[in-house]
Amino acid sequence: MKITSVECLILDGDYPFVWVHTDEGITGIGECFRRQPSVTKALVEDLLTPALIGKDPLDTGRRFDDMTRAGSAVEMGGAVFCAIAGLDIALWDIKGKAFAVPIHKLLGGSARDNIPVYASSMRRDLTPVEEGRRAAHFADLGYSGYKLHSAVPGAIDHPADQTVATVSEVRAAVGDDVDILVDVNGAFSVHHSIEIGKALEDLGVFHFEEPRPARDLQGLAAVADALTIPIASGEMIYTHHEYRDLILDGRVDIIQPDIVKAPGFTEFQRIEALASAFDVPITVHNTQPILSTVAHLHFCAASSMVPYSQEYNIEPISIRDEWPILKEPLEVIDGRIAVPDGPGLGVELDEEMVRRLAQT
Repeated sequence: MKITSVECLILDGDYPFVWVHTDEGITGIGECFRRQPSVTKALVEDLLTPALIGKDPLDTGRRFDDMTRAGSAVEMGGAVFCAIAGLDIALWDIKGKAFAVPIHKLLGGSARDNIPVYASSMRRDLTPVEEGRRAAHFADLGYSGYKLHSAVPGAIDHPADQTVATVSEVRAAVGDDVDILVDVNGAFSVHHSIEIGKALEDLGVFHFEEPRPARDLQGLAAVADALTIPIASGEMIYTHHEYRDLILDGRVDIIQPDIVKAPGFTEFQRIEALASAFDVPITVHNTQPILSTVAHLHFCAASSMVPYSQEYNIEPISIRDEWPILKEPLEVIDGRIAVPDGPGLGVELDEEMVRRLAQT
């Protein structure tokens, strides 16, 4: 089997998807991280596609190396890895289809047929009372956890921050049986992170995400050492080498790779091996509820390193909610999503809707 062509389409102006075509009529599909989609498209088409044409898609490890070399990914970093991620997912989709098995079987076999998810709120404009009501609504729908993004983005220790007040309202609204997760996107200093973290401990928060940016390993370590609440981080890094440093030097309790950033199943396997070696659990970062979510479901089903509920974006997403591009949309039932069991990713795109939304 040989790769004959690659397409990258931006859907609804925001969402880059890829199609990898082969000479045996099998096509793999993948999704890339959504920021700067025109940059991703250029990288896919100009740098990475030439490294794939005419080669065997089933040799996923070799193709991964071809792409990292062609894109100078080690030197260039994030944007290249995001482009590689979608293509790597598509290659694994081809492999699963070629062998007529779901990707979770290629990863070692599924230990479960559905994955618990928590409701991830991206709103930053709600009052504490409004956030509490929203959390209670999703708890009533069966979600066992709720994540809020509480800090003022781009600021450090901003006086308008209402993290503790918001968490207090959410806890009062949902009771003690629903997990609360707090993500501040690195918006606190070390001393303020510790101060807020102690209050979050008293409120029974499940994890405290990115009190400091992932690049501040010393700061993360100071916060982690001072608190008993689990510190989570990793959405802004890409390789297993960076996760090694996050674990050893940042001393975080939970790592959060995102399969459309940390490039695909190939790099996820390396990150999982690292997590296993250091006995650090994984909670995937996942804000894209289409193929990104599907890929994460396969990984979580096969991995023993993901014991907790995983992230699911509850905000309106046009290609899920307004113009659904999956022929059979994913459903969250009692806070869980079934793992697709068809070949490859196990889902199909509505090609007519895709072409309607495509920006070429």
